[in-house]
This record gives sequence, C-alpha cells and structure tokens, in this order.
Amino acid sequence: MRRALFWIVLAAIAVAVAWWVAGLPGAVSVGVYGYTVQIATSLAILALALLLVVFALAVRVLAWLMGTGSRFAARRARRRRRAGEEAVTRTLVALAAGDDGTAQREAGRARRLLGDTPQTLLLAAEANRLAQREDEATVLYRQLAGRKDAALLGLRGLFRQAMNREAWDDAAAIAQQAETVHPRGAWLREERAQLAVRTGNWAQALQLAPPEAPRAAYAAAAAEAEADSGVALRMARRAWQDNPGFAPAALIYARRLRAAGREVQALQVIRQAWKTAPVPDLAAFALEPIADPQARLREAGRIAGGAPASAESHLLLARAALEAGQYEAARRSLDAAQAAGLTQRRVWLLKADLEAAERGETEEGRQAQRDALRYAAAADPDPAWRCEACGAEQPHWAPVCPVCHAPGRITWSTPRLALPAA
Repeated sequence: MRRALFWIVLAAIAVAVAWWVAGLPGAVSVGVYGYTVQIATSLAILALALLLVVFALAVRVLAWLMGTGSRFAARRARRRRRAGEEAVTRTLVALAAGDDGTAQREAGRARRLLGDTPQTLLLAAEANRLAQREDEATVLYRQLAGRKDAALLGLRGLFRQAMNREAWDDAAAIAQQAETVHPRGAWLREERAQLAVRTGNWAQALQLAPPEAPRAAYAAAAAEAEADSGVALRMARRAWQDNPGFAPAALIYARRLRAAGREVQALQVIRQAWKTAPVPDLAAFALEPIADPQARLREAGRIAGGAPASAESHLLLARAALEAGQYEAARRSLDAAQAAGLTQRRVWLLKADLEAAERGETEEGRQAQRDALRYAAAADPDPAWRCEACGAEQPHWAPVCPVCHAPGRITWSTPRLALPAA
C-alpha cells in the first residue's frame, strides 16, 4: 500500500511539473551561422532534458566499450581460478587414493593456473613425497619454509623427512625453527616428544610426554641415563614412588642406592617391589654381592616373604636352597612352584639340576634327569623381557623396543602362543 501511494504521489508531482513547464510564457531563440531558431520555452526545456539523457547514455556506452578488455581479463581470471580449484580438488583426491601419478600431474596444473600459493606448493610437495621423490619435495618444503605466511607448513614437512631418514640433529634444528615460528604448538610438542624418545633424551621425553604416554618408563630411563649421581638418585626415587609396582623403576632405584653405599635401603626397595612385581631380575640384583650360599638362601627367604604364595617366590627359594645344598627344601619349594601353576622350561631344568645334585650318577638319578629334561623340551616357554607390540625378546628391560621402536611396551612376560587352526 505504501509503495502504491509513493508512485501515485510521484506521478502527481511529475504531472504538476509538466503542467508548470508547459505553461511557461515566452520563447527561446538560438542563432547559429546567421540562422535563428525560435521555440517555446517549454519545448526548449524538453529538448534540453532529452539532450542530457542522450549525453548520459553516450557516456555509459563509451565507458562500457573502454572496459571491455578488463572484463575479458577478469572473466579469463575467473575461469583460470575455477580450473585451478578443480585441479586442487583432484590433487587432494589423488593423494587420498595414493595415486602418485595423478597427484603430481594435477598439482603441477594447479601451480600453473593458481601460481605458487601455499596450498599449491604444499600439494606439490606431498605429491612428490607420495612418488618417493624426496629431493623435489625438499625443495618445495624449503620454499614454503621461506614464506612468512606458510613457514610452519614447510618446516613440518622438512621435520617429517628428517625423522624418516633418522637425521636426528637436523630434526632437532628444524624443531627449534618451528618453535620460533609457532611457539607452543600441540603438533610440535608431540613431534619433539617423539624425537626425544628416538634419540634417548628421556628427561625431555618425560617433560613433553602427554598423560597417556608410558611416563613410568620414561622416568626410569631418565634416572638411569642421568650423569649426576645425586640428581639420578632423586629421579629414580620419584620414578619408583610414582609406580612402586613397576619392576624396572625399583631396580634402577636400587642400583642408584647401592652405588651411593646405601645397601640396606636398596634391599628394602627390592623386597617391597617383589610384593607386587616378582621379577627374577630383582632377586638376582639383591643376591649378586652375596657369595655365601647360606646367606643367599636367607636373603632369598626375606625377598620371597613379601609374596609367599607367588610361584616366582617358590622358584627363587628352590634355586637358593639347591645352591646351599638343602635338597629337601629345594624339592619342597619346587613342588610348590609346580602346584602354583608354574610348568615352564626353567622349572624342569631346575628339577634336572636337583636330581643330579641329590642323587648323583646313580641309575635312578640319571633316569630322573632324563625325565626332567624330556619334560623341559615340551614345556611352556620361559618368561622374558618381550615387546608387547611386536613380540621381540630382549636380553633386558629397555624403555623403547629396539625392533619396532614402541615406547613402554617391553614387559616381563611369556610369548603369546598362536591359536591352533580350526
């Protein structure tokens, strides 16, 4: 309604103006080269208005003609940009599909159409990496790293390349550059933590590790690697207190205590750890400096007293009793270990040693040894330090598997037996 009223008012004004112009008195005379033209004032005003309209139209047509080239250029630029964006999309799809040939071709086309933008340079670098053309990828990553608006993209690519070829010094230098460009980045923290693990910088690995990382393993390894004995002792104590059931931490702490001349406290740590983690390495450490077999048996009894029902405790007492010549006690402990479910190879081998020591070279003794060795050949495998990730057996505990590089996965365990085929 308001719009209709507006047009009605506007029309009324136009009619009023036209009526007023038409009623103007007088005439207008124009002389050109001796000719004189005389027209009414109202017609002169109308002619002037038409002339202004024609002039405005002419100006617009001229401006349109003058802008034709720029419009063509803009249209061409839009087509190139659209084609370049399509090439970028096809490159992303090819990278996701692992099609290195298509990825390289489309990435090159995107660079030709869009120029060397951060997006096209990164796609070209990733396409070269997919095609295992690391040198070309390195050039592109360095080009990205030299740009203020995309330096982190290039540094991240260079860091990944350095890690893959295990160039740890290069990776550390690149990480330092990335920290300058983008301080406290979550990605950089994770990568630096991984680099610290691969280079054995356990103190830094512990500092950078996320909550879900094997922090106990890092702390124990850091304490073991620390050169300052006082600092190492404090770090080892902290690692053990944080996780008393972690046998490697207890063993490293006990070693540091023994090195500091605090043997009593070292043995207390071993006995405490045996209660929750009866690992033979703990007992071996405690008995190592004791030469007298009877004293070794007494210390073994103190250690085993922390977990009297454990099969490992029974086996420890059996071995110590055998070394002390107490064959009856050794046999009782060995039978208790078997009754507790321990049927591994080491049990039968210890039994063979017991038969040889107790019965000597009698026919009955030799037969008992042969029976024990026959059972040992078919018995379950012994536990050892094994990586839970790849199953590789190690001679001793380590914070990271030297085979698959999985951190915190080496545990004292028996190998996983394959299930029989159906």
